[in-house]
Amino acid sequence: MAIGKLYIGRKVRDLRDGKRLTQAQFAQRIGISTSYLNQIENNQRPVSASVLLALAEKFQIDIAELSSGESDRLLSALSEALSDPLFETYSPSLQELKLVVQNAPGLAHALISCHQAYRRNSEQLASIDDTIGRGASFVETTPYEEVRDFFHFVDNYIHEIDTLAETLADELGLGDGDNHAALAAYLEERHGIRVVRGAAGDEAIRRFDPRARVLTLNPYAPAATRDFQLALQIAQTRAREEIDRVAGSAGFRTEEAYEICRIGLQNYFAGALILPYQPFLKAARELRHDVELLAARFGASLEQVCHRLSTLQRPGQKGIPIFFARIDRAGNITKRHSAAKLQFARFGAACPLWNVHQAFETPGRIIRQLAETPDGVRYLCLATQITKGGGGYRAAHPRYALALGCEISYADAFVYADDMDLGNRAAYDPIGISCRICERTRCASRAVPPLKRKLIVDHDMRGALPYRLSESGPPSLFVFEQML
Repeated sequence: MAIGKLYIGRKVRDLRDGKRLTQAQFAQRIGISTSYLNQIENNQRPVSASVLLALAEKFQIDIAELSSGESDRLLSALSEALSDPLFETYSPSLQELKLVVQNAPGLAHALISCHQAYRRNSEQLASIDDTIGRGASFVETTPYEEVRDFFHFVDNYIHEIDTLAETLADELGLGDGDNHAALAAYLEERHGIRVVRGAAGDEAIRRFDPRARVLTLNPYAPAATRDFQLALQIAQTRAREEIDRVAGSAGFRTEEAYEICRIGLQNYFAGALILPYQPFLKAARELRHDVELLAARFGASLEQVCHRLSTLQRPGQKGIPIFFARIDRAGNITKRHSAAKLQFARFGAACPLWNVHQAFETPGRIIRQLAETPDGVRYLCLATQITKGGGGYRAAHPRYALALGCEISYADAFVYADDMDLGNRAAYDPIGISCRICERTRCASRAVPPLKRKLIVDHDMRGALPYRLSESGPPSLFVFEQML
């Protein structure tokens, strides 16, 4: 297989520093000159295939770990930030952005944070009547966004928490789809926590009384939800120290962000306990990522299965690079992660041409789509609707669409691609990331113009859109909205 040019100087330098070797010692170990290693570490030269193989052989690392990963996510976020009209006089090339991400990731993160603050400031000023009296702190990243970015940039995989959950799952014999009795027995025998059914009229999914050591579960919640809440309670007891240590090392600015992260890590542990890494990865390969069969085998929900598939990023044992998102009926992305090249927009809704929106029209079905993004990368996209909640006719039943997919080179690992014409270019729908950063000029479904294009209005001609796009320059969103 051909290997493209890889500029991974920072990763090579981090590997050398981790081994506490000088450049001369490290270069000797992998059979290259010190000057060549110095050029690699400073991204002046790419690593060759022979160097990659030497790194894998001498230091027992997975070559895949030295590829894009976090760099793709950081590059996407930085590119989106710089597409703002604020930077209209600066249009860096893709190569320039890659150099920044590879050589100065800290600077890239800082610029993204500054742009987030700028956007938040602008939005608050646009509705100043709601912000009077809040002071200057409103320009900071919200705790929720800070935690979301923490998980995003660690590849949604926390090794310490994941392996701890997997070890406990093996001890309890979990993974056969009948977990409730084992989880409840563990809580009572090891932690003195008794599990009881909730009373009629109590809408809480779970309620824990730390003094009485009683965990109350909603009897009307789906079985997968009840099992997950048992696993969550185990996370709060068995994994408390590890979770606190991981959250504390993240360097959050506020106590609120720290507590939100603890919730996220507790949920992470619960998912990893019910769907233990190696058994789940093995089953995913055997069942060719049939999410319904995986849910049945492990006694989990479709959302739990799809989310877990996106976290299979353990070094040396990685699964298929998958993107995953959960979208509400208004188009808001309420969960998102991508181990693939496709990176979700940090602002705005999802592309209207994406099949995830069709899931609400055909509940109970898994919808398939072949799609191509503006960068020419092709994907297999899957979508299905789920309904949350329980409790009868009068209870709230919010509906969401789940999106799951991979780059087309991995499609043969999915049962859903078996009868699709993957080699037919015409079979791929052109989709974007979000309208505000999508450069497609002839999309009839565009909601807003791209940020770095001016509008050209021809009063004597009307096409699918009431304007044409110039080569550069920011549009007037007010004019666009009035024309529609």
